[in-house]
Amino acid sequence: MSADPEWANAIAGKAVLITGASRGIGAATARLFAAKGAKLGLAGRPGDALKAVADETGAILLPCDVADFSAVQGAVDAMVEQFGALDVLINNAGVIDPIAPMESVDPAEWGRQIDVNLKGVFHGMRAALPLMRQQGQGSILTVGSGAAYNALEGWSGYCASKAGAIMLTRAAHLEAGSAVRVLSLSPGTVATDMQGAIRSSGINPVSQLDWSAHVPPEWPAHALLWMCSADSDDYLGAEVSLREPQIRARLGLVA
Repeated sequence: MSADPEWANAIAGKAVLITGASRGIGAATARLFAAKGAKLGLAGRPGDALKAVADETGAILLPCDVADFSAVQGAVDAMVEQFGALDVLINNAGVIDPIAPMESVDPAEWGRQIDVNLKGVFHGMRAALPLMRQQGQGSILTVGSGAAYNALEGWSGYCASKAGAIMLTRAAHLEAGSAVRVLSLSPGTVATDMQGAIRSSGINPVSQLDWSAHVPPEWPAHALLWMCSADSDDYLGAEVSLREPQIRARLGLVA
């Protein structure tokens, strides 16, 4: 990775709220952003893992189920109360389960996946947009997926929710005006607990990938840092794909 690109200081002193930060991409992003001087809030369902990341990074801990709008609004309000602003929202919370064919998947579990992966993104945007417009600035970043563009066996809820999330990014960009930056990240396959669940399912080609094919969670964390800067403005209202060699080269990410 490049030693000290100009965009590496994009979040110094900024108030950043990350959802789903107990592990994987969210935890790696919290660690990186803390090291770069962000004032952090970590929103998620209470647990030892989330508390450990908050303790490690000095973040405030905000118990929150993103499927509940009032809880997300409460997390945004708490950021303003603690830091006086919300400069960056990272919609990272997401679930891969249930992995099952449509003909046999449990409808309640499928609905919960939509509640978290799609409605959770909307809830974050709905809570943050009025505040950021009032502030005259802010960035909303969503962690998307290549599954938004390709149907995969057993992943109907995941694919549908991620496809909806990129459309929410486009809609929010259209409605927010120039004051609020809205963009999405498609990180590719990442070496996280989620990949372990996918591998265990044995369903579709993604479960057959060798572990070495997955990028470390620090890579999307660095991409999200870059996306907080004006250097990424060409992607406003769109999605940055970490699969693209030119993006990896631009960010100094090499295998």
